[in-house]
Amino acid sequence: MSAIASTVPKVEASPAQTINQDMTQEALTALLNKQRLAIAADPYPSIATRIGRIDRCIDMIVTHQDRICEAVEKDFGCRSKYVTRLTDLFISLQNLKFVKKNLKKWMKVERRKAIFPTNLLGGRSEIHYQPKGVVGIMTPWNVPVNMIFSPLADILGAGNRAMIKPSEFTPNTAALMQQLFAEYFSADEVVVVTGGVATGAAFSKLPLDHIIFTGAGHIGKMVMQAAAENLTPVTLELGGKSPVIISDSYKLEDAAEKIMAAKTMNGGQVCISPDYCFVPAAKLETFVDQCQQIVARTFPSFQDNPDFVSLINEANYDRVKSYLDDAVSKGAEVISLDTTQAAWDDRSKHKIPLHLVINPTDDMLVMQEELFGPILCVRSYDSLDQCINDINNRPNPLALYYFGNDKAEQDKIVKNTLAGAMTVNDIAMHFACDDLPFGGVGASGMGHYHGREGFKTFSHAKSVFKQGVLNLPKLAGLLPPYGEKIDKLSSKLIKK
Repeated sequence: MSAIASTVPKVEASPAQTINQDMTQEALTALLNKQRLAIAADPYPSIATRIGRIDRCIDMIVTHQDRICEAVEKDFGCRSKYVTRLTDLFISLQNLKFVKKNLKKWMKVERRKAIFPTNLLGGRSEIHYQPKGVVGIMTPWNVPVNMIFSPLADILGAGNRAMIKPSEFTPNTAALMQQLFAEYFSADEVVVVTGGVATGAAFSKLPLDHIIFTGAGHIGKMVMQAAAENLTPVTLELGGKSPVIISDSYKLEDAAEKIMAAKTMNGGQVCISPDYCFVPAAKLETFVDQCQQIVARTFPSFQDNPDFVSLINEANYDRVKSYLDDAVSKGAEVISLDTTQAAWDDRSKHKIPLHLVINPTDDMLVMQEELFGPILCVRSYDSLDQCINDINNRPNPLALYYFGNDKAEQDKIVKNTLAGAMTVNDIAMHFACDDLPFGGVGASGMGHYHGREGFKTFSHAKSVFKQGVLNLPKLAGLLPPYGEKIDKLSSKLIKK
């Protein structure tokens, strides 16, 4: 572990106090300039330096896993350490280890074809992947640790420095991350800055070399607008309403088990959580019954169950509740999957049991907004085209899921829908595949990270042409004064 002194102060104040202390534009700029000076001294870090930084991240997670779990639990009010270990810590470690394993291969100069006839005389075309510089990471509250380390693995692998702005909705986690990064890294390598909306706005205005933002679409637009002032490139992961299609060819119980497991994970507060599910009309009642039985086994209760994650705060409790109230007021069938039917009106606990909303209409909030909570909309269908048309008439989702064994159906959905990614016969497994790029399209975001694509996202692909031993333009008569030689050559070149 590197215990380098940092200009970022150790966190002595309470997390709530720390998170509310917004940083000024001048203070943020000073941190950015400190990193730029370090880059000037070492513009292309060696593979040993890059791996050393990744190893420090791995050590930080493993050594302080209990403290991290405690901080996240405190922020949520109820979040099992096992959820944090699986969704935040384990996946972060996998991301970091994958980059470390493949970095030597990714850093190699990439050969490309040189133009004829230069390739016959020693001419070479290459791509050199250089660090972009300082990358800003703006993270959400729902998976507050992994959303730091997942992009950071790619950023450090590409040889960059990083400035991190965690969500103000997870103040204890943010404060701990600030403290730990200050212990493991110098401020000119990686630094965590905390604060509220004002800090986030100032952060997005910095002349960074790249920004990756994960969060709500309307905030993503503001980040992109601020970044445009400096022509800072952005990667946006914005979520959306991720659909599920269950084919008549698939075993309903298996699909229900996987969907319920994914929908209850983190209380439904996952950007690629299923939002609405298409079920063959003849199997709708059976699907609902399967969901009730499965949830009864896995969550015999919700309110006092430490395994079921609460909503992050009372504001999100109110938001999710308003979706259910709206659906009921507009005549939807709303089914609570809590077998105890216990009251859940205590806002201080901000816990809502998983609900199914059956065949909601498009004017209901549950079909207009990203749910980001314990609600699953279930819609019956008669033909696959009906599902595809419905999906295509909505903003592009971050993820799309298909359960079915019909290869022709799989191919039709892959080719006729546009989503950030797709998993077949499971939920969210594409995110766990480090060798697959992760990102959105259209309303669900832009750009990719993860693995090789992440390395490329946070690198500048510099094209380099190395001329051979001869002066070809001169020898070929391509220079003025023009004459018969170039007339014949140019006539031969301009052809179909």
